[in-house]
Amino acid sequence: MIARLVVLGATGDLAGRFLLPALVRSVAAGALPEDVVLVGAGPQDLDDAGFREHVAARWAEHAGDVPADVSGPLLARARYRRLDLEDPTSVARAVGAGEGADAGPVAVYLALPPALFATALRSLRDAGLPAGSRVAVEKPFGSDLASAAALNDLLAEAAGGDPAAAFRVDHVLGMPRVGQLLSLRGPGGELEGVWSSAHLEQVDLLWEESFGLRGRADFYDRTGAVKDVLQNHVVQVLVLLAMELGRTGDEQALHDAKLALLRAVRVLGPDEVATRTRRARYTAGRLPADDGAGDDDGLVDVPAYATEDGVDPARETETYAELVLEVDTPRWSGTRFVLRVGKGLAATRKGVLLHLRGTSGDRGAGGEQRWIDLDAPTSDGAGSPVQGELAAYEQVLRDLLGGGSRLSVAREEAEQAWRVVEPVLASWADGVPPLLEHPAGSPGPGLLPGVLPPA
Repeated sequence: MIARLVVLGATGDLAGRFLLPALVRSVAAGALPEDVVLVGAGPQDLDDAGFREHVAARWAEHAGDVPADVSGPLLARARYRRLDLEDPTSVARAVGAGEGADAGPVAVYLALPPALFATALRSLRDAGLPAGSRVAVEKPFGSDLASAAALNDLLAEAAGGDPAAAFRVDHVLGMPRVGQLLSLRGPGGELEGVWSSAHLEQVDLLWEESFGLRGRADFYDRTGAVKDVLQNHVVQVLVLLAMELGRTGDEQALHDAKLALLRAVRVLGPDEVATRTRRARYTAGRLPADDGAGDDDGLVDVPAYATEDGVDPARETETYAELVLEVDTPRWSGTRFVLRVGKGLAATRKGVLLHLRGTSGDRGAGGEQRWIDLDAPTSDGAGSPVQGELAAYEQVLRDLLGGGSRLSVAREEAEQAWRVVEPVLASWADGVPPLLEHPAGSPGPGLLPGVLPPA
């Protein structure tokens, strides 16, 4: 197992909310070596002591009650390196390449804005990583098929040409309830008997959030709902739901099954994009207050997305996206898969809604619905509740440092996911279908024709 984690962008939001807390919690749980070393790197002019103060503050805020005899030694070993991503020498210093005892393998985590991925990977390539090292890249992985392929090439070079050293992160794969999907639908699972188009008329994959931008306006306006969430998180859930189960304990067999399913997703033609997709952005309205304040209902007034600082209304960036897809396999002929994501909606829901056929088997006959919550808190080893995303990053770090690939997106999977959404984004860029609007705090702009509503 790799015992040194280098986080590029260690003072950023992703590291502070998830990676740093996940690291100390994993050490406390005995899932990572007690002597693991954390090296933070960023553009800020910090020393080791200043970085340790930052880490301790993030742990206090997000890591829960970790015993001092665990957090203290880990914190004492933490180091900081000032980083210039465009300077391979600076990057080499951060990863410890060639520095005596630090020359052993390292896991480098790119907790950076996506626009900096390529620069960081070039510098890592030029710096050269110690043998046995791994490189983790966050989502979104590229902005289209061509850029994803180019980023894959750079990642392969930075990882020294070893496919096992390249780790494409999609933390949704580490969420405990997402991991349970395979057992729910597999042999002996409670849904095994209904897991085909003969029983399921429609499957909704939802990633709906009741909050707005939370300070991410510049990033989000250049990304949008599809690239931020649907193309990666929701497509990965679709794959786990619809793929054929083989030797799921075999990591290569798992990736092969996922890739086969992605290739079976029917790509929408231009006419279908007009009738089977919907895009929208929220206008002024009322949303839950992040700090628990607000009025008697806990709500606050929020401005329209298009008027937020950092947003260019002319981009027509969507905060809501809905795609109706079909999977060309014998199991799923006749089942609709509805992928729906959004911000500023009436409620936060991350999960899967199953629409079973009515007793007559006819489409639209109004059968039973079943909800699978993917983001409900789970319990840690001490019985304390842990939110799904933090638990996911704990699993990601364990897989990354432990040499696994179960929670990594394979190269071809990353590219095939773009194949599914790229035609949609191309039509949207041409104004088809038109951008709709809905008030913040509402359920959204309504459903597409023929799509079954939730009960």
